[in-house]
Amino acid sequence: MKTRIISACVMLPLLILVYLGGYWLMGAAILVAAMGIHELYHGFEATGVKPCKPIGFASIAGLYAIHILAPENQTLLLFWMAVCVMACLLYGFNVEERKIEDMTSTLLGIMYVVFFSYHIVLIDQSVHRILIWLVFLAAFGTDVMAYFTGMALGKHKLCPKLSPKKSIEGAVGGTISSMVFCGLFGYFLVDGMLWQCAVIGLSGSIAAQLGDLSASAIKRQMGIKDYGNLIPGHGGILDRFDSVLFTAPFIYYTMQFVLY
Repeated sequence: MKTRIISACVMLPLLILVYLGGYWLMGAAILVAAMGIHELYHGFEATGVKPCKPIGFASIAGLYAIHILAPENQTLLLFWMAVCVMACLLYGFNVEERKIEDMTSTLLGIMYVVFFSYHIVLIDQSVHRILIWLVFLAAFGTDVMAYFTGMALGKHKLCPKLSPKKSIEGAVGGTISSMVFCGLFGYFLVDGMLWQCAVIGLSGSIAAQLGDLSASAIKRQMGIKDYGNLIPGHGGILDRFDSVLFTAPFIYYTMQFVLY
């Protein structure tokens, strides 16, 4: 419970940036991407894998340069993806010093941290930018309510090898709560979009829980407890944003199906 309270305090300044939106939120997304890439690659290095940090950081610069200069050009976004894959493959040309896991870990960091977090900016600059709040309602609402539901009703383990404290009952409670929170948000604040936002809340909640478990799986493979020490005793930026990294793209694409 203490961890969740501290995490909530850390997120308060971010909520101000979400409210401001635009370049403020984009700057926050860039910072999360840069710090997240550093933490993830550092974790890989602890296992003997050698991802290429310059390629990771260059991918951030390239992605946001494209967004600022040509935000509507989807072809350039696909070009960015192609270049990232090519750069990671070229990184493996030095076969005497590089292994295939060095190349794949570099690409994983780019797609998982840089590209996934970029969807926060895409939602913010969409027609329905107010729905950016659903990302955080779904991610943090699910986490908090899954915790309380699990404490009260949890009897069946969800993924004991990844997160022993999580229960199936908690997961269901978190998902239902996310749908209720997001549905009420849509009904009162988005022109009566109750069912649309509830569906988005369902998608976001499932994604949030998958993101949290995926981060736990990666840390287990790396043999580390936390990605970093941004908050002493409570982890790094990826430990705080693991659910958001999955939730943002899920919500963005759900919006495309539900609202357009």
